[in-house]
Amino acid sequence: MRNIVVFSGSAHPGLAGQICAHLGVEVAPSRVKRFSNDCLEARLGENCRQRDVYIIQPLVPPTQEHLMELLLMIDAARGASAAQITAVMPHFAYARSDKKDASRISLGGRLVADLLTTAGANRVLTMTLHAPQVHGFFSVPVDHLTALGVLAEHFRGRINTEETVVVSPDLGNAKSATVFARLLGVPVAAGSKQRLTDDRVVIDAIVGDVAGKRAIVLDDEIATGGSIVELLERLREEGCVEAAVACTHGLFTGRAVPRLSQHPMISEVVTTDTVPAPEGWPELRVRSISGLFAEAIHRIHLGESVSSLFDGVDPAYAPPQPGLF
Repeated sequence: MRNIVVFSGSAHPGLAGQICAHLGVEVAPSRVKRFSNDCLEARLGENCRQRDVYIIQPLVPPTQEHLMELLLMIDAARGASAAQITAVMPHFAYARSDKKDASRISLGGRLVADLLTTAGANRVLTMTLHAPQVHGFFSVPVDHLTALGVLAEHFRGRINTEETVVVSPDLGNAKSATVFARLLGVPVAAGSKQRLTDDRVVIDAIVGDVAGKRAIVLDDEIATGGSIVELLERLREEGCVEAAVACTHGLFTGRAVPRLSQHPMISEVVTTDTVPAPEGWPELRVRSISGLFAEAIHRIHLGESVSSLFDGVDPAYAPPQPGLF
């Protein structure tokens, strides 16, 4: 891994350290300074000239603060004559702002993609975007990783496949849920969801048989947990016995921790470390994706295929499943 330098923003230094441990390199020093007028300044403490620079920074709360920090670090690397700059964003928060579903609203996903490119990013490495079309917002190459294999490994061998069903909270996530169910060898179901506000949804039906089954509820991101709680109520009405909850991005904001940790139907909650885990929830199961990101960085640096990491796992390359939806 010669001619590579990895920096970390302040959003998730623990993950950056694990990725670098897999790569066999040290996290390069950097500093973000705040002036008296509240402006930020980023300074990189390692030579970047003609080197491949990777800046690790998930966009987690305070999201705007961490976004600006990332942009400044990218700009600093460009000014230091880096050969290539890759923004490593395990969680791209603005992926939810992906369509104009009301009049006179902004498309934050596309705007942030433009900001990253303008700052100097030559490539983006991320995981489980909320919607596939966000990939197309970027004018630079995007390597899009998936945690489905990591999450499936957690459940493999620990479930009774005859009694288990994978459930997607909405039909939009059904394709990923179908791939996840195939990895475990179980059937799939989905909720019919309508979002009323940021933290309030209505799920009026369950598509698929869940009666007498133990569910694995799969979502890409959990923030307040409102969608999950609403889905669990519908599952209970349909005769579901219990549910495990799995997601890639466990933000768990607002009242999410008490909502989920104390819910009588939930047997366990499993997430990954794309974002920092909440404090005060020791029962939360966190699976690390640091090895995946390290391998992706290694392959990018050597010019090798990244998509081949997910043959049979990435929904974009999954064969069609007849009879499912």
